Amino acid sequence: MTSTATSLIRVQSPLGRLELTGDGEQILSLSIERGGHLPLEGAPEVHSPVLDEAARQLGEYFAGTRTAFDLPVRLSGGTAFQQAVWNRLAGIVFGEYLSYGELGQEIGRPGSGRAIGGAVGANPVPIIIACHRVLASNGRITGYSGGNGIPTKVWLLDHEGIGHAA
Repeated sequence: MTSTATSLIRVQSPLGRLELTGDGEQILSLSIERGGHLPLEGAPEVHSPVLDEAARQLGEYFAGTRTAFDLPVRLSGGTAFQQAVWNRLAGIVFGEYLSYGELGQEIGRPGSGRAIGGAVGANPVPIIIACHRVLASNGRITGYSGGNGIPTKVWLLDHEGIGHAA
């Protein structure tokens, strides 16, 4: 675990295993299994009420009975620019999306699509902070850093009924 993480759990999902870390009060990270592996798979699980609640809410999300998360998240690390992007991602609601360009406009950085993409990809708490809800201006999926990449993003978009170009 990281130096600030005091709790760690793993849960099953339709995307593979998820690994969540927390500091006892807030969620610090969420990782989606990639190629059968998780970043901290050698570390023992240490439950906490906030991570157990996150597991419950994620289960409801994947079951189709939850469209918003009510969880404390600490988006630490990252530059001021990344923080601005992550904070805006947190406001994109279930079933809706923004383009990279729109996101840049909304945070006062028009024309910075590539940098926006990098910040979106560095989001430490995917799914809960919905980086999958950002698409190219033509509706295409240009990448996804979580899980197995684009197939993971396609699953999440389809789950939320968000149309996208192939």
